[in-house]
Amino acid sequence: MKAITVEPHKPETARLEDIPEPDPRAGSVLVEAIAVGVCGTDVEIVEGKYGWAPRGETRLVLGHESLGRVVDPGTSGAFQKGDLVVGIVRRPDPVPCPNCAVGEWDMCRNGQYTERGIKEIDGFMSERWRIEPEYAIKIDRSLGLLGVLLEPTTVVTKAWEQVLAVGQRAFWVPQTVLVTGAGPIGLLAALVGRLQGLEVHVLDRVESGTKPDLVRALGATYHTGNIAGVGFEPDVIVECTGVGQVINDAVRGSRREVSCASPVSVPAEPRLAPPRPTSRQRQCSKTTSSSAASTPTSVTGTGRDRHWPTRIARGWRVSSRGASHRRRSCAPSSGSRRTSRSSFSLRRHDRGEGCSQLSSRSQARSPGHDFL
Repeated sequence: MKAITVEPHKPETARLEDIPEPDPRAGSVLVEAIAVGVCGTDVEIVEGKYGWAPRGETRLVLGHESLGRVVDPGTSGAFQKGDLVVGIVRRPDPVPCPNCAVGEWDMCRNGQYTERGIKEIDGFMSERWRIEPEYAIKIDRSLGLLGVLLEPTTVVTKAWEQVLAVGQRAFWVPQTVLVTGAGPIGLLAALVGRLQGLEVHVLDRVESGTKPDLVRALGATYHTGNIAGVGFEPDVIVECTGVGQVINDAVRGSRREVSCASPVSVPAEPRLAPPRPTSRQRQCSKTTSSSAASTPTSVTGTGRDRHWPTRIARGWRVSSRGASHRRRSCAPSSGSRRTSRSSFSLRRHDRGEGCSQLSSRSQARSPGHDFL
């Protein structure tokens, strides 16, 4: 079968090549690829700046943003043939450290985690791939190709999770958010902010074209220039450019909350043996850490209908490169106790209704398209 591979830490070694069929030892669920995403991490690996091949191998199959269709569900009973699935990217370290032991792999303390398509495990850029049932997330068929956006959406959800965790140390009800950058991650961050019922502003240097149109379509306000010129002090700043000066301006631009959800790369020296980076090295970035993701069935209404993060946190926590995996189901959750520090919530009450469509690609195909 065909796959896109690279020799990590060696630029210009990416190529399309024939590789053996996936080994059943890699997982009982056999999946055929429908789509893969390409992000800054993939670019860094191709440029030789990051990434590690599986132990004993010289090449790594790329791809961590996945969408596939189940060909053989195996014997676990968790899936059926034809189900759409997304693969969880990160695996906890084998020790395990305290965080991995409680399911918070994105906060791994010793850096001994592994990641598909990034660190010591082949990724999803192959015609077929295998996965363990506990590391696969079933996607509603109505999402179609948009299911491949699950992984990048986990990135901004993780950022919001951390913002709210900090804000809840004292009484704090955010009203306005400024997102810096109107690229894919910035737009997803704006979408999440709007779904929380916040007043969202997006700052970018482009003055006209697709970016302003997409921001306005989300119901947000578009700005150009710098943070100091937006004319107000936001309650939250979500930084989605990865540009040092913008990050610095974001930190100085608000006395309330700042969350980074953009590429913050740490240069890696080429090595044959994979190092064990600390969690701090690649934690707050598009190229690293993420958490629960999805969008609610209803995005309108008042009261608890508007605060959909409570429905996501405990009903369906998934991971890509950094998210913890507590349940695979999109089933409702309930309870009156305050959610844990790793949950994503604005209020004490928690009534879940599952997950549904994710719509942030302007040219997405409608449900029922032919590849399904």
